Amino acid sequence: MGEKLKWDDGKRILIALMKTSTEVGKTTSSDLYDMTGDELNKYWLSLVFQGKAQAPKFFNTKSELEAYVSQNPGAIGVIDEPLANNEIKIIAIDGATQLNSSE
Repeated sequence: MGEKLKWDDGKRILIALMKTSTEVGKTTSSDLYDMTGDELNKYWLSLVFQGKAQAPKFFNTKSELEAYVSQNPGAIGVIDEPLANNEIKIIAIDGATQLNSSE
């Protein structure tokens, strides 16, 4: 949610999300943030305007997001499927390693 700016090791947290106009972005907005895509965009804009957070990077494709996360220490990204990249750690959200709007 942008409330924490740095990891425990001092690295800045960089958030990477799919654009809210993509299917994965819509699912992330609703399942993870409990917002519509427009609400999520306004939420981040408000935090940035108030100086409370840095805006996340938004991507059109999963491969662009994956490349960004793998090349930027401290970055965290949200997609809906496992990756084949050994340099990226996969974590579960609410016990699931995948987000599905049908669940």
